[in-house]
Amino acid sequence: MQKKNKNNKNSSGFTPTPFIKKGVSLQSKRGFMMVEVIVVISIIVVSVLAAMSVTEKSIYVSRQALRIEQASFLLEEGAESVRIIRDNAWSNISLLNAGTDYYLTFSAGTWSLSTTPSTIGIFTRKINVSNVNRNTSTDDIASSGADDPETKLITIAVSWTDGGDTINKTLSFYIMDIFS
Repeated sequence: MQKKNKNNKNSSGFTPTPFIKKGVSLQSKRGFMMVEVIVVISIIVVSVLAAMSVTEKSIYVSRQALRIEQASFLLEEGAESVRIIRDNAWSNISLLNAGTDYYLTFSAGTWSLSTTPSTIGIFTRKINVSNVNRNTSTDDIASSGADDPETKLITIAVSWTDGGDTINKTLSFYIMDIFS
C-alpha cells in the first residue's frame, strides 16, 4: 500500500478528481434531466410511429393477398362454370360472339352467360371467347389457318379497384366440343 502525503496526493504525484464537482447547481441538474426526458420521449415516439407504420403496411399486404386469393377463386369458378355450360350443350359456347364480353349468372340451378355486366362484391368478372385457328397440315393451333369450330379460346378476367388503381387477373384456356 502506498503512503499518502499530507496534501492528499499519492506518491506518484497523481491527484484524482471527482466526476461531479461539488459546485454543480440544482438548476444545472434539472437541465440535464430535462434533456434526458426529451431524448427518452423522442425514442418512444419514433418507436411507436415505426410500429404503426409496420402494422399499416402489414394490413395493406394482408388485404392485397386476400383480394388476390378471392380473385383466384373467382377465376377458377368461372372456368368450371364455362365447362359446365359446355357440358350442357356445345352450342352454348360455339354460338357466342368472339370479342364480346360475357358475364356469368347462376339462376334456377344452372350457369349461363349474358352480356349484362355484373359484379361480385368489389370484383367484376368478364368472359371473352375467341375463335381458334389450326394449321391445316399439322392440326396444331396457329395464329392463322383454318377456323376450328370445335375449339374456342376462353379468357376470364377478374378486376377490382384498390386505392384508385384497377387490378386485373386473367385465366386463359382452350375448350373443345368433347361430346361430338
